[in-house]
Amino acid sequence: MTNEARYTRTAIVLHWLIALGVFAQLALGWWMIDIPKSPPGVRAYWFNIHKSIGLTLGLLILARIAWRLMHTPPALPDHVPSWQRIAAAWNHGLLYLCMVVMPLSGYLGSTFTKYPIKYWGYTLPHWGWEDAVLKELMSRIHYGAVWLFMTLIALHLAAAVKHRLLGHDGIFERMWGWPPAPERELTEPLSASGS
Repeated sequence: MTNEARYTRTAIVLHWLIALGVFAQLALGWWMIDIPKSPPGVRAYWFNIHKSIGLTLGLLILARIAWRLMHTPPALPDHVPSWQRIAAAWNHGLLYLCMVVMPLSGYLGSTFTKYPIKYWGYTLPHWGWEDAVLKELMSRIHYGAVWLFMTLIALHLAAAVKHRLLGHDGIFERMWGWPPAPERELTEPLSASGS
């Protein structure tokens, strides 16, 4: 596979770093909602870990979006049907949307409570106010985005498995292939294909 057919080293590292963080965050998020509120402190500790991971992932996602906007992804091979190109573009676009909405809604939801937001132990400035309605709205957005995100991940994984095990068409290796392609400066406009 040529270097032009693969993602850059930075894109690959960001993809897998965010993927690992997202899976850990999803597991932690589903686990921690069952933590009892008593004794005090235990639930708050894990919620603050969840918030810290979420904000860190949010920063990584912004870095990935910035990288993506400055580097055109490799084009899909000509043999990929148009419906798959459209499906891939929609799936990737919605994945990015969820990866922005989840940390943002989680953060905003926390600003509308009386509790401080601790980022890896450091208390962030509290600019919000206690508002149960806005807190509930952000929680619903966060929860809905999580379900949509998990559905999109399942589709993304199914497509990856299909391309790796059934297609053998090199699409999987574009993001998995090692060693990764060297960085390249591309000035073409952003295409809708790829991740």
